[in-house]
Amino acid sequence: QHKVLATVPFCITHTFTNRNTIIMKISVATLALILSKSQSSGFTTHRVGTKAAFTKPTSKIFTLNEDSKSDFVDKAPCFDSMCSSDPDLAPALPAMGEATQRMGIASGPTVWTEFGRISMENPSIANLGQGFPDWLPPQFAIDALVEGATDVMTNSPHQYTRTAGHPHLVKQLAGRYSRHLNREVDPFKEVAITVGASQALYLSLQTLIKPGDEVILFEPFFDLYVNQVKLAGGTPKFVPLTFKPYDETPGVITGGEWILEPEKLNEVITDKTRAIILNSPHNPTGKIFTRDEMQIIADAVTKRANDACVVLSDEVYKYIVHAPPKDEMEREESEQFEKKSDIHGDHGSKYNPAISQGHVHFASLPGMGERTITISSAGKTFSATGWQVGWAIGPERLMTPIHQLMPYVQFCASTVIQEAVARALPKADLPYEGYANYYEHLKAMYTRKRDLLGSALTDAGFAIPDYDQTPGGGFFIFARIGKDIANSIPKEKLLAYNAAAPGGVARQDWALCQWMAEEKGILCIPASPFFSEKCVNGDDGEPISDQFVRIAFCKTDDTILAAASALMKIREGESGDKAHEGETVSISSKSTAVA
Repeated sequence: QHKVLATVPFCITHTFTNRNTIIMKISVATLALILSKSQSSGFTTHRVGTKAAFTKPTSKIFTLNEDSKSDFVDKAPCFDSMCSSDPDLAPALPAMGEATQRMGIASGPTVWTEFGRISMENPSIANLGQGFPDWLPPQFAIDALVEGATDVMTNSPHQYTRTAGHPHLVKQLAGRYSRHLNREVDPFKEVAITVGASQALYLSLQTLIKPGDEVILFEPFFDLYVNQVKLAGGTPKFVPLTFKPYDETPGVITGGEWILEPEKLNEVITDKTRAIILNSPHNPTGKIFTRDEMQIIADAVTKRANDACVVLSDEVYKYIVHAPPKDEMEREESEQFEKKSDIHGDHGSKYNPAISQGHVHFASLPGMGERTITISSAGKTFSATGWQVGWAIGPERLMTPIHQLMPYVQFCASTVIQEAVARALPKADLPYEGYANYYEHLKAMYTRKRDLLGSALTDAGFAIPDYDQTPGGGFFIFARIGKDIANSIPKEKLLAYNAAAPGGVARQDWALCQWMAEEKGILCIPASPFFSEKCVNGDDGEPISDQFVRIAFCKTDDTILAAASALMKIREGESGDKAHEGETVSISSKSTAVA
């Protein structure tokens, strides 16, 4: 390709390269010459507005064959899901609408399309990137789906239901959140059922934000938040969480914990602040915001923000608190005994634990019920992310605008799936697989998987949180890159151009993940997409995003063990690949052996 272009004398006004593509602005006279050269050399050309693009004819990404389904390219961005998008080369676009302009979306790839592409090209890869479980939902949830789809004795579940939420489901949720929030929740006025939690956030922001309003995000953040804020016309304002390593000795790389410092929040919150997005348990770090940290947020809302400021509390991982805060567990136990005593007058009553142990619902804090929209979903809890049933819970004054907007976004979420979730929720409270309920089983399962992956990461040279002293939730480990791992990255990968990377540059975190995915058979997600441009660019010093990668453990044991084997080979170098082929090696004194 480069030889073809090198033989043609022409003037380039703008050039950039991306894998198999070169795009440039050229004169009409030169274009004819290049076309003849490229055709004789076996390359195909595509016109992109005023640009000419040259691609290898074997590329599945760019060569479209109407008779071949394998050439289909999905241009849609993917968030924590599988996709084969790689929109490096897009057709000429019409004038963008205001919503697209607000987000500043270009036609280039994202972290999800880039690593989704790598995953699709290598089906055998140990995929610890996308945040979805790779197993079936629990049998009782599948049974609930079948029952809900086939039980037509009363109203057919295959027709529209109430726009704001299927009656059976909103009643189930209102009962549960009445207990969670220590107040009565009206099922028809204070609950909205949405297409996943992301749509609950979208509707909340659309009904709250007007141009000029500011929305606070705690950094690092799930990257979907930024563009949803922009889409609503708001301005994202970032409050960095502070990483505190266990050992701060210079040159020593250890795990640590992310904390919220009050002064950093107070510096950002102003009269323009219309909303704060809180995510606990937190994606990507796994952090659980402590009750004290939540009180810091509550105090800032009441004392420093305007009266209209609202907290959007994203709690999709609330049932996956695998390392609950010890003080919160003690508090819960005390409160449960008190409640039991109040109701029955029996101090010897058996302890009845809270369903979401270790999780604090922000809306349950004093004075926050009227200023909080709680957002969650069924997907993470029931290992059914494709069901796409989410919800928003809040006071009537905040929910009414959402109810009014919903018919113009979608008439209703799937009636069948809403009915399935409504039937599954009470079943989850029953004994399951030897545990008191499904939620205890879920916690135990994720704790074991976390430790299995954590041991492999530690042995490979990453630094991870010590969950005996640092609370954790969700199903990601935000692993810190150790010196040996960093030194193993091929030099040509570092700071190389990559259109999907922030700023188009593959910094350490991105280069490591790309190298491991393309050459070592393990897929993780770089940290930089979860940080602001200011942080990634190092405006305030060395970018902390360089130091981390996000690794999911919501995967089968086989997938985690395959990843552990790949990590071990990275640690030992290529020379050790054959030596350990077929050999059983212990990855840690407290973990399962790796085949």
